[in-house]
Amino acid sequence: MEEILIRFLIGGVFVSLFAFLGDLLKPKSFAGLFGAAPSIALATLLLTIGKQGPHYAAIETTSMISGTVAFFVYSSAVSRVMMRKAKKALFASTLLLPLWAAVAFGLWYALKK
Repeated sequence: MEEILIRFLIGGVFVSLFAFLGDLLKPKSFAGLFGAAPSIALATLLLTIGKQGPHYAAIETTSMISGTVAFFVYSSAVSRVMMRKAKKALFASTLLLPLWAAVAFGLWYALKK
C-alpha cells in the first residue's frame, strides 16, 4: 500500500510539472506531449532505481527508448499511408501494427545482451 501511495505522489508531481511546462509552450497542442508519458516514465524510473537498483533501471530505460523508436516509426508510417492513400485511421493503424511489432522486437533482439 505504501508503494502505491509513493507512486501516486511522485507521478502526480511529475504530471503537474510537465503539464506546467506544456502550458508555457506554444502552440498549446504541445501540452499533451508533456502531460503523461514522460512524467510517468520518470517517476517509474525513480522508483525502480530505489527498489531494484540502477542496473535494472538502465535496462528499463533501454526498453522505453526502444518502444519510443518503434512507436515513432509506426506513427510516421500510419501518417504517410493516410496522407498518400486517403485511408481511414482505423484501417491504416490496424494494417501497420505488425510494423510496430517488428521494429520493437527487432530493437529488443538487437539490444539484448
